[in-house]
Amino acid sequence: MNLILISLLTLGIVGAASAIILYFVAKKFEVYEDPRIDEVEAALPAANCGGCGFPGCRGFANACVSADTLEGLNCPVGGNDTMQKVAEILGKTVVATAPTVAVVRCGGTCDHRPRMNEYDGVKHCFIAHNLYSGETGCSWGCLGLGDCEVSCEFDAIKVIPVTKIPEVDEEKCTSCGACVKACPKLLIEIRKKGPKSRRVYVNCRNQDKGHIAKKSCDVSCIACTKCEQVCPHGAITISNNLAFIHDDKCKLCRKCVEVCPTNSIVELNFPPRKVKTDEPATPKADLVS
Repeated sequence: MNLILISLLTLGIVGAASAIILYFVAKKFEVYEDPRIDEVEAALPAANCGGCGFPGCRGFANACVSADTLEGLNCPVGGNDTMQKVAEILGKTVVATAPTVAVVRCGGTCDHRPRMNEYDGVKHCFIAHNLYSGETGCSWGCLGLGDCEVSCEFDAIKVIPVTKIPEVDEEKCTSCGACVKACPKLLIEIRKKGPKSRRVYVNCRNQDKGHIAKKSCDVSCIACTKCEQVCPHGAITISNNLAFIHDDKCKLCRKCVEVCPTNSIVELNFPPRKVKTDEPATPKADLVS
């Protein structure tokens, strides 16, 4: 009987001592976590897409709480409404950002960029890109194997079988940037959606010299500089044999579209242009003396 009591007493003392030690160790190495992180995370869309630049929504919530201001922080999926909720939780101010959308900068459809061979390997853009230049003469163009489509969690981008070029559904696109990272050709970029979803951009990434680019694709940019010269806002620059339109400077005047000799500059969601008709001048009536 005494042996049992001694054993129980010993176990009780060891257990109590262990609990006290663990308590002090836990207090010593305790990591404080701001309770507002949970509140901010609850306000986020829980997409965990990484489009904000942080590892998931909780990482973004932690960054918002830790930052002095919300400048430079944005949830591309939730947009301005979500960021306004985050600002209210944290008692901070947030500046509304212009809506953005993913843009595929390749107009090399089968009509403009004839196929010269047929790829018979793994249907994966990254693998095909590392094996050879593509099925056409343009080594810069879209491979059409759909890595961007697979990467999109919102079903916002699809490769069209007829053209073998991806198309973005503006209503579904959240500008998370997953397709941008997935494209080995760097053809997809995030651009401002523009008023009434109207945009003007160079639909080409070919950096070959003009005559080589034109030979491989009818609608490739040949860096003729006509668009740069005609732009009154300084929104177009030429670099590496390729024109680029800066969406933060572009005023959508579309003068560059009119002068582009290869139609590599596209205009989206604009109303039809008015057809200019050359009407003969009305002859003046002879004055009667």
